Amino acid sequence: MRLKGKVALITGGAAGIGKATAKLFVEQGATICICDINDTAGLETAKELGCEFSRVDVSDRKAVQIWVDTVASQFGKIDILINNAGILRDALFVKVKDGDLVKQMTEEAFDSVVSVNLKGVFNCTQAVAPHMIRHGSGSIVNASSVVGLDGNFGQTNYVATKAGVVGMTKVWARELGRLNIRVNAVAPGSIVTEMLESMPENILSEWKKHQPLGRFGQPEEVAYAYLFLASDEASYISGAVLRVDGAMVVGT
Repeated sequence: MRLKGKVALITGGAAGIGKATAKLFVEQGATICICDINDTAGLETAKELGCEFSRVDVSDRKAVQIWVDTVASQFGKIDILINNAGILRDALFVKVKDGDLVKQMTEEAFDSVVSVNLKGVFNCTQAVAPHMIRHGSGSIVNASSVVGLDGNFGQTNYVATKAGVVGMTKVWARELGRLNIRVNAVAPGSIVTEMLESMPENILSEWKKHQPLGRFGQPEEVAYAYLFLASDEASYISGAVLRVDGAMVVGT
C-alpha cells in the first residue's frame, strides 16, 4: 500500500497506460480521479476500478480548473498528479517527390498536438500546484517520450511537445522544490496500447527489430515507473527523466 491515504489525479486515464496506472494506484491504496475525453471508456474504467471519472479536455483551461478544484474540495487535498494524456498526429515535416514539395505537416496537426501534449500539461500542473502548496507537499509526474529525447522521423509536432515537457519538468522541479513539491518525467518507448496496435503490421514488425529486448513494453511497466516517482520512495528524486524503453533505438 505505497500510496495509502494519497489522492491522485490521472489524465488520459480511460485506457492504455492511464488505465494501467489507475488500476495500480488503486491497488496501492490511493484515492484516484481520472479524466479523459472518451466518455465510454472513462465510465467503464471508473466502474471497473471504483474511482471517479470526469470528461475533461486538458487543453481547455477552464474545464481543467473546474475538475481540479472540484476534486480538491471533495477530498480536501491533491497529493499526486499524473500528466498522462497525449495524442498523435504524425506526418512528415515536408514530403518531396522528384524535387517538388507534394505535402507537409498541417498547421492544424501541429497545433492540436501542442494544445494537448504541452499546453495540457501546463494547464493541469498550474491548476494543481496551488492545492499542493497549501497542503505542503506533492508529486507531479509528466509523460514525455524517448522521441522527445532522441527525435523521430515524421513526428515534428509530437517530439516538440515531449521535449517541451522535459524542459517544463526541470523548470518546475526548481521552482516548486522549495515548496516540497517534486516534479519528474517518464519517457516511455514502444508500449502496447491502442495507439500502437492501430499501426500496420509491417511497420510494427520492422519497429520490433529496433527493440534490444525483442519486444514492446506493456502499459503496466510504465505504470510502475509512475508509481515509484509518485511515491515517498522517490522522496529525493526531482527533475529526473526516467526512460522506460527497453533500450529502444530510435530513428534508425
